[in-house]
Amino acid sequence: MNRGVFVTGTDTGCGKTHTSVELIRVLRARGLRVAGFKPVAAGADWCDGEWRNDDASALLAASGLDLPYATVNPYCFAPAIAPHLAAAEECTTISPGPIRAAFAKVCGASDFVVVEGAGGWRVPLGPDLDIQRLALALGLPVILVVGLRLGCLNHALLSEQAIKASGAMLLGWVGSQVDPDMPRLQQNIATLESALPVP
Repeated sequence: MNRGVFVTGTDTGCGKTHTSVELIRVLRARGLRVAGFKPVAAGADWCDGEWRNDDASALLAASGLDLPYATVNPYCFAPAIAPHLAAAEECTTISPGPIRAAFAKVCGASDFVVVEGAGGWRVPLGPDLDIQRLALALGLPVILVVGLRLGCLNHALLSEQAIKASGAMLLGWVGSQVDPDMPRLQQNIATLESALPVP
């Protein structure tokens, strides 16, 4: 049975990719074959005959595994907009089937998979699919990345509440300092440590 985690965040740009890459590096240093997996990405450049997203490319590079880009990132869209809007513009429907098929290939090539979501926990992917439903379909425990900036307390507590209500297991949280000038940083971290029920 393959092991893994699903990395979600309080928002877009909150540090999910940095956290995912560092987690891959730490686990690889312990001797595990670790794969990164980015099921859906929006915001890409044309490279070697396909659209490639920087975050997904970073996960692939960190893993060091010989996996095709399209396996690591089965849905990749050029415009850096909400994924369901990007899919609609390309007349594409984001479906769990291709994601599960790619995930199975990634699992087969690794001991542990770090799955990075898009945006936050409730980001829509289509009429009947969002990040929450995708994470539940993959059956992985969740790590919540909290972008440390003004407003993060509300974002973190709402995200934790939504993850818990969905039935997913919240494994832990990571604070990512996205605002280097955030006032009362340590006090905010202490509040999160007290308020969130996981390490």
